[in-house]
Amino acid sequence: MNMPQVASVQWRKSSYSTTHGTDCVEVAPLVGDSRILARDSKNPAGAVLSFAPASWDAFLDEAKRGAFDLA
Repeated sequence: MNMPQVASVQWRKSSYSTTHGTDCVEVAPLVGDSRILARDSKNPAGAVLSFAPASWDAFLDEAKRGAFDLA
């Protein structure tokens, strides 16, 4: 994935982000591709994760089920 592709995406912040914006995940569809991108909004120039649609769907299903809850 090249940087112009990442620079042109429309990032969306998680609706579950904290009120003060300190624990934020942003996601974006990669235009012209089926991958989903994710990054830490506190470090927008940092690492960007890329997920295949099936992997992203599996992750969301597990998150909704509570598989990643820390409490």
